[in-house]
Formats: sequence, C-alpha cells, structure tokens
Amino acid sequence: MMSPMELALAEARAAAAAGEVPVGCVVVKDGRVLARARNRTLADRDPTAHAEILAIRAAAAVLGSERLVDCDLWVTLEPCAMCAAAISFARIRRLYYGAADPKGGAVEHGVRFFASPTCHHRPDVYPGLCETEAAALLREFFRARR
Repeated sequence: MMSPMELALAEARAAAAAGEVPVGCVVVKDGRVLARARNRTLADRDPTAHAEILAIRAAAAVLGSERLVDCDLWVTLEPCAMCAAAISFARIRRLYYGAADPKGGAVEHGVRFFASPTCHHRPDVYPGLCETEAAALLREFFRARR
C-alpha cells in the first residue's frame, strides 16, 4: 500500500502529464484517505483549483463538514498563502509537505501564514517529506517549458 506522500506524488505526476504544475495532495483521517487531488487550474480555468483546495473541498464533502478536525494533509509543495489559509480554516491537524517553495510558499517562506497573529488555527507542520522527488518533478516540469 502506498503512503499518503506516495499517493500525493502520483497525483503530482498525473498533473504534470496533463500539463498542470505538478502538485498533488491527499487528505487522511484515521489512516483512511478521504480525498486525493492534483492541480487543475488550467483544466478548470480556475486560479483557485490548487491541489490543496480541491482535496479540502472533496474531504469536506465526504465528512459532511467544513471542519476537517483530526485530518492530516499531505502535499508535494509548500502551500501558498491561499492554500495555507484554507488549511487553517479547515482546521487541518497536521500538514506534511515535500518541496519548499521560496518564491510562492507561505508556510516557512513569504508571509509565513501560520505565524501570523491573525491566524486562528495552526496545524503541526512537517516539511521536507520526499523533498528530493517532489522538487525534481517541479524542476523537470519547468525546464521542459523554458
């Protein structure tokens, strides 16, 4: 059985194959995968269709609640400000992510959303899981487009 991060990487590879920025996300509760998603901004013509947003929406639908208490989110790239806010609003318990994003990330870079005094919920954060593979997917994707 694949780990949540392996599932997220599979979603990221599928996103790349579809021409989307390769980011994948999985939401897990009590060891059960509630939702899997990948970036779909181009396919959906929606700037908010990041993997994290889509996975949070799907998990909320499965649970029938806007609060994803006791849920963990696994994503291949450090979340941006929009996704960090959604993670906070959803009350995600733990955030696991792969590659750091010095340009667009908002967890350990940029605005550092969870460190803001106006952030009402801060998940436990575990960076750097499968970082080498996640970063390589992104590098390869952007290199092919230059």
